[in-house]
Amino acid sequence: MTRAVLFDLDGTLTDPKLGITNSIQHALRKRGHPVPHADALEPFIGPPLEQSFRELLGLSPGDARQALADYREYFEVAGWRENRVYDGIPELLAGLRGKGARLVLATAKPTVFAERILSHFELAEHFDAVVGSHLDGRRVEKRELIADALATLSGVDSGSAVHVGDRSHDVLGARANGIASIAVAWGYGTREELVRAEPDSLCESVAALRLLLLV
Repeated sequence: MTRAVLFDLDGTLTDPKLGITNSIQHALRKRGHPVPHADALEPFIGPPLEQSFRELLGLSPGDARQALADYREYFEVAGWRENRVYDGIPELLAGLRGKGARLVLATAKPTVFAERILSHFELAEHFDAVVGSHLDGRRVEKRELIADALATLSGVDSGSAVHVGDRSHDVLGARANGIASIAVAWGYGTREELVRAEPDSLCESVAALRLLLLV
């Protein structure tokens, strides 16, 4: 069995679509930009948000920074609660801990929000550490997040670690750090995106992930 598992949060452990899209719509509305339907905003789920405001909506760097601040205005009050844990995830985490695995969260979401979400949904007890981004925009790239997550695992060889996530940047970040990657198909990465990234494994369901990790 794998000794250490690094998990992404959004689209992997929880479905954050409602809270994230409501927060984006709030930010765009406040800035006077067109407000897309929630389904059109799904590509925002996972990558660094300021980057997505620039690349997906074409906002200038300054406007993207302000949009991120407006996003957090809604998210900090309501958006983080507009979330749900995927079926089977609590049991998977408990099973891994019961087998002695060490778990670390590695997410581009700011650490303060990630910790709040894990606590609210009663998942925090399963994790050794939470490694997220900083509110000032530092440590948002998955490569850096995974490197810092691995650094929390003293005594664990990286060869026995794996990262689980739903987007291509999760797979690429794991590869850059020399660890295995598992892509999950229930999140917000398209199958084409995930296959192109060439993960070590691709799981269609939480049950399949459980079988893979607990063997």
